[in-house]
Amino acid sequence: MKPLKRPVRRTLLVVHVCAAAGWLGLTLGLLALAVTAITTESTTTVDAAARSMKVFTDWLVLPLALLTLLSGLVLSLGTPWGLARHRWVVIKFWITLGTVTASVFALRPGVNEAVETVAENAALASPTDLVMGPIVSFSAYLFMTVVSILKPWGLTRRGRRLRAEISSRKTLDERSPRQTV
Repeated sequence: MKPLKRPVRRTLLVVHVCAAAGWLGLTLGLLALAVTAITTESTTTVDAAARSMKVFTDWLVLPLALLTLLSGLVLSLGTPWGLARHRWVVIKFWITLGTVTASVFALRPGVNEAVETVAENAALASPTDLVMGPIVSFSAYLFMTVVSILKPWGLTRRGRRLRAEISSRKTLDERSPRQTV
């Protein structure tokens, strides 16, 4: 992929950071609602918390997750960071892909099941199921935020090879009597 021009890269970075922050905040909100649902004695509050979680998971989680994944993928492919050059980028990509998949196949169905159970019984069947998804998701997003800031672990094998190729080309260009453009 061609390198992104500066205005496009900066716009995409803002979109990526806002989507990721929204996803993190939304998960924190889901966690607060789940904790409220499992700690209260009021059936009205349990029902309201479960229904609110359903609205969030049905309408907000998936769009924010996909926007985060897509913008991060385009940024990694269109900047020198690359998708497979730095370990932190690879790890963030796979964790994001895993959390998007878990949101679709575990979080949403779990919340929908909890809402149905509350509607039928006026109580949660398994309170820990409702809270575990948001806890795992929030932990993963927090970890990815830290990794994005610290950028640990260095280059991948591919990244080291590409860096060596680039530095050898620069060395050859410096020794060449003919100037290159």
